[in-house]
Amino acid sequence: MDRPKVGRKRSEESKTAILEASLELLRERGYGKVTADAIAERAGVGKQTMYRWWPSKADVVLEALTETARTSILERDLGDLESDLRAFLTATFRALNGPRALGPVMRGLMAEAQLDAEFAVRFGEYIAWRRAVLSSLVQRAVERGEVAKGTSIETLVDMLFGAMWYRLLLDRPIGPKLAASLAKLATRAVR
Repeated sequence: MDRPKVGRKRSEESKTAILEASLELLRERGYGKVTADAIAERAGVGKQTMYRWWPSKADVVLEALTETARTSILERDLGDLESDLRAFLTATFRALNGPRALGPVMRGLMAEAQLDAEFAVRFGEYIAWRRAVLSSLVQRAVERGEVAKGTSIETLVDMLFGAMWYRLLLDRPIGPKLAASLAKLATRAVR
């Protein structure tokens, strides 16, 4: 039998303040220099409030990243695979490398996932969600007849995200030109 949760209910205002504070601090200081204490102080909440809702700093950051992706990296149907890929990758790269760059944050979370097996599972769920969005975009192209029979959607998604992760991990530039190039190459490869 499930036990009822005790304690105060999670305040949406506090949640938003914590997530916004974490992103602000991450952009200012980088993942390694941000602490739970700093996030709590910036958000105007107690550190215990954060730990009541999230098991670690990495989990706070992951939720902030998830919310950002939900609102800024939308899956759009522009009618053809190359356009859909270019739009998705451009939005993804803008979030990672733009004026509010989250690329260094992703590198920090990837490093954290290598050190914390429990967090690695949650980070893997985030990655799987993003892969599913890209896979559905490619599946639409399959249904439109733009993709050759027998093409592995999973391998195509690996190639696209692989290029992104390679550049992120080596701190190489990603942006609209790379998005357009990857979209064109991927479309040619699957025809």
